[in-house]
Amino acid sequence: METIFAQATAMGRAGVCVVRLSGPRAFAIAEDISGTLPEARMVALRKIRDREGGLIDTGLVVAFPGPHSFTGEDIVELHLHGSIAVVRAVLAVLARFDGARLAEPGEFTRRALENERLDLTQVEGLADLIDAETEAQRKQALRVVSGHLGELVEGWRADLIRAAALLEATIDFADEDVPVDVTPEVEALLARVQAQLQAEIAGSHVAERIRTGFEVAILGAPNAGKSTLLNALAGREAAITSEIAGTTRDVIEVRMDLGGLPVTLLDTAGLRESDDAIEAIGVSRALARADEADVRVFLSENPDDLIARPRDGDIVLLPKADLRQDGAGISGKTGQGVESLIAQLQNVLASRTSAVGVATHARHRSVMETAINGLLQADLVLQRGPDQYELAAEELRHVIRALEGLIGRVDVEALLDEIFASFCLGK
Repeated sequence: METIFAQATAMGRAGVCVVRLSGPRAFAIAEDISGTLPEARMVALRKIRDREGGLIDTGLVVAFPGPHSFTGEDIVELHLHGSIAVVRAVLAVLARFDGARLAEPGEFTRRALENERLDLTQVEGLADLIDAETEAQRKQALRVVSGHLGELVEGWRADLIRAAALLEATIDFADEDVPVDVTPEVEALLARVQAQLQAEIAGSHVAERIRTGFEVAILGAPNAGKSTLLNALAGREAAITSEIAGTTRDVIEVRMDLGGLPVTLLDTAGLRESDDAIEAIGVSRALARADEADVRVFLSENPDDLIARPRDGDIVLLPKADLRQDGAGISGKTGQGVESLIAQLQNVLASRTSAVGVATHARHRSVMETAINGLLQADLVLQRGPDQYELAAEELRHVIRALEGLIGRVDVEALLDEIFASFCLGK
């Protein structure tokens, strides 16, 4: 296997830059350009030189012997000054060594997967951790990176292997008297796995929303102050505001951190019947996006008069409090009621995250749904009696294989290129 290298920190000028090497020649190459390596996981100050002995930079060197490293191979990290010229010179020197080449995006993590330092769900969690923008996303990604989903899968797999083994033992001794009826234990194992899978599937929808972001749509009649409220929530002029009704023709999106949760605010076209073809398209888009949103905020004196109707969990507020004599409602112009709305949204979304699962991707949910269908089929076959145990055991083997695909043991080659394409160079 070739030794790979890459800049592990962001491109461009910085205070410090990390260049990482991994592979069979990592130590030898690092010694050639920096001298004697420090002891494992110890840091040493070294002069980094080119092949002719010319000084490039002075930096820190750290060595991580395999297999107890991130990739499972020998790794060396060079912590250099973050000059573009320094990094370019070091990478050029490394490229001159035989058996060494620039890493592809995500190749370090891919080697960690191939060397069983990470399972596939941990790889996905690592990608989510790199992309995390809010505290909730960070915490959720860390749970996945820590291997919680992999541990669940291993538990399910162990129970199903046990169930299949019990059935196969019955098949093997079909011509003899088997002293114990295995059916109750097998049924109990299948029921336990199925219940846990269903719980994870239910929680995966919320987990996926934390990963991708909740959506909050602001709805109301034309000129109800929706764009002004969006700007107040965003803290900037994200949408054009005007006294002219129907200014907003398309859905305007603003992403923000709301109490640690990722939220995309949607400013929509005013809800009304219109003969204007362009405005009608805007209203149609507003209704479609609002229907998919997690929470809708209605600005209306009477929401029943609007094309869309509030549903459980939506928030209904009186608009333009600054123009009302009683001062009730919310006003994006003066800020009245904005903090209260933020608190309401935080409470609504936080209550939904209480049922969050460890599975965070649609792929996870799809595999678990496949597994449940397999368990239901196995249970149906099991009810037909010992003559059908061989078929039930085969169904369980299919379920086990599906779960092994979830953590990357089998049938995932087609997924890898897509997953690792999202990684940056040097990770």
